[in-house]
Amino acid sequence: MKNEMLEQRSDRPLAGNVLAICGSVRRGSWNALLLRIMSDLLRIQGVAVQTISLRDYALPFYDGDLEAEEGVPGAAIELRQLIDQHDGLLIACPEYNGSVTPILKNMIDWCSRPTEGLGGLAPFQLKPVLIVGTSIGPFGALRAIGHLRAILSKMGAMVIPEDLAVPNAPSALSEEGFSDQNLSIAATRSSAMMVTQLGRIREARA
Repeated sequence: MKNEMLEQRSDRPLAGNVLAICGSVRRGSWNALLLRIMSDLLRIQGVAVQTISLRDYALPFYDGDLEAEEGVPGAAIELRQLIDQHDGLLIACPEYNGSVTPILKNMIDWCSRPTEGLGGLAPFQLKPVLIVGTSIGPFGALRAIGHLRAILSKMGAMVIPEDLAVPNAPSALSEEGFSDQNLSIAATRSSAMMVTQLGRIREARA
């Protein structure tokens, strides 16, 4: 079911720009599909969304000795700059063994390391973040979403209270959007809260 609660407005002013990241690089990832659906909802509300794949930013597992010897990898520096340049983050968070995926956690660990001209947590602090997640089971990545919320909140990010956990992904999601009207309503509410927070941040900077 396509989301019909919002209509595209060509005259809508830019509400902000968001970097969209999926915590899975698997082909056919349900979370990648959810990320696309949520990105479209944000675009409808006037947000510019740039989607990246962590596959394009190969990083070694974080190791303090490696950092001391070789410094922060170029891919991590590029990611830090991207995060810093965007008003907010949209993160699709899969659940592996009840928690955040290794590729997503590793990206966060590297991107929290200080680099020249940018303090360690600076890209994340006061950054609005909307977390969504889905799984093929009945809990919809709820535990991983909670863990990611705790991590990002500790880092100073402004995590949107209305995250979105989508259970039973094969029946809940399709290229057309959400199959369930209640999910569609919840997704619209979550994205609208993100837009509101982006607006507050932009007003504070004005």
